Amino acid sequence: MKKIILLFATFVLWVVVFIIQKPVFLLIYTGGLAQAFSVMRHGLPLDFSLAGYLSAVTGLLLLLSSLPMRWLHGLRATKVFSVIHRGWIIVASVVVSLAFVANLGLYGYWRFPLDATPVFFITSSPKDALASVEWWQLVAGLAAIAGSSAAIVLLFRLLFSFFRRDAFQALRVRATLLLLLCVAALFLPIRGGVTVSSMNTGKAYFSENQLLNHAAVNPLFSFMESLSHQGNLASQYRFMDDREAHRLFDQLSAPTVATADSLHQQVLDTASPDIYLLILESFSDTLTRQPGVTPHLNRLKREGIWFSNFYANSFRTDRGLVAILQGYPSPATVSLMKNPRLTASLPSVSRHLADNGYDLRYYYGGDADFTNMRSFLVNQGFDNITEDVDFPVTDRLSKWGVPDHLVFKRVETDLAHGRGHRPMFTVIQTSSSHEPFDVPYHRLGNKILNAFAYTDSCVGGFVDWLKRSGRWQHSLVVVVPDHLGAWPEVIDNFKPWRFHIPMIWTGGAVLRPMVVNTFASQQDLAATLMGQLVASPKKWAFSKDIFHATTSHYAFFMMNDGFGLVNDSAAVVFDNKLGRVVYRSGKASDRQLGYGKAVTQLIFDDMASH
Repeated sequence: MKKIILLFATFVLWVVVFIIQKPVFLLIYTGGLAQAFSVMRHGLPLDFSLAGYLSAVTGLLLLLSSLPMRWLHGLRATKVFSVIHRGWIIVASVVVSLAFVANLGLYGYWRFPLDATPVFFITSSPKDALASVEWWQLVAGLAAIAGSSAAIVLLFRLLFSFFRRDAFQALRVRATLLLLLCVAALFLPIRGGVTVSSMNTGKAYFSENQLLNHAAVNPLFSFMESLSHQGNLASQYRFMDDREAHRLFDQLSAPTVATADSLHQQVLDTASPDIYLLILESFSDTLTRQPGVTPHLNRLKREGIWFSNFYANSFRTDRGLVAILQGYPSPATVSLMKNPRLTASLPSVSRHLADNGYDLRYYYGGDADFTNMRSFLVNQGFDNITEDVDFPVTDRLSKWGVPDHLVFKRVETDLAHGRGHRPMFTVIQTSSSHEPFDVPYHRLGNKILNAFAYTDSCVGGFVDWLKRSGRWQHSLVVVVPDHLGAWPEVIDNFKPWRFHIPMIWTGGAVLRPMVVNTFASQQDLAATLMGQLVASPKKWAFSKDIFHATTSHYAFFMMNDGFGLVNDSAAVVFDNKLGRVVYRSGKASDRQLGYGKAVTQLIFDDMASH
């Protein structure tokens, strides 16, 4: 009976540890505890589940110690199992504390509970994964992990001190069977009962306020769930049967008018211009409306083609690059970049251009191995990749590597050495407007806005150089952010404006300045660009030509964990955890929601088929 009480007490103590974490989260991100009771109550199912997992190990050790152990002849079985269990509690305490502290630190940047993304970042490049972290934040985080782990270990030592003599003693057969039944009963909280649906983070969601929902989520459970969802893609997001999903997608993609070829708008006057794709770190449309922050981008808006209703597909660079370079709406919950086999099988802007005579170059001031970027770029056909190690050590001035102005200067130097006979596709990926926003530039008082103003000045300087170099007349410069913006600081991932980003085409190859009000997202750049150059619209499963009047135009984006679909008449955002619409505007209908569900489901089906 004492072992059963000990197992139950262990389960309760883990639950208490998880409950205590929630007020801490609320104090940091809301400054108060007004909703603490509701948050703790709705988070209990996940806390029970994870406590069940952790207590199961203790239960198995208690159970094993109850059996005859001939292989431990001559040893003190009680001592052996006590040492093993003590080691388990230390390991479990560190893991729980690490998840808790990591969630506290990352939530301010990402605004969703801890998932598997940090593991992908750290394993690809620990230096870059920590580049956003100030030294004092790292020290404070390690101290918090150590302190939290020690406190949990101490609680369990106090608990087991009451059962020191009886915890791992052998039992009679009847008592052992009863203990076995209790250990098996942990399956109920782990799974969340005996119903068909298993435990998932959505069980903790209860409020219209996403922050409260995220406060209720157990961070370690969220992390484990995310890891389990990295595979078996075809089983995820099953909103409807396949036939209905294809019917809705075909309906969404159906031509809006009868004729097609005569309604494609040509906006370039050069068949094979040199293309400069500037991928800007974290820029938002809202940012360009901040007085004095982006004067150069605002000038380029007036001089070229400004896409006023353009949206990011996701929230991280590894997702955004797939959308931009492959016309594929990379999902927020899965990083396609870590799967070279899959990305190699998808259509590619750069490979299409290479097949049509273009030379390919890629410039990035950071580590090209971060988030598996190098293998991704090689799959895209880039064999000329310039990264941080290609610059002098004295140029690597920031945590992310080389500041943007030096990267652009390197591009200018390379271009100045001569012009080949083939057109060029040159991608320049910036990094300075990323946390911690440390830049060699001091014009604005706000550190974040100053970093964006710095990158804006670098873009303006490069464009001015192109104009002086004699290359401008034969150039197309495409400016687009890599993902949703880091401004404003108060963010809500479930609002469409969060994903609104600027896209600008400029250069001598552009026929005339114009404003394009068509709704589109990053995935549509591929078909749009190819439609102006080497027309191949049928190769793009999810990319739409913005300049084709017969196309049904909309913007699609995904957050963790949900999707949004916006067009000129309505906007709808669906939260998959809550299982319902959390934002609706205009003439948004159930049909538009169905379109969004169909697109999401078919993306995962398509990924699973490659």
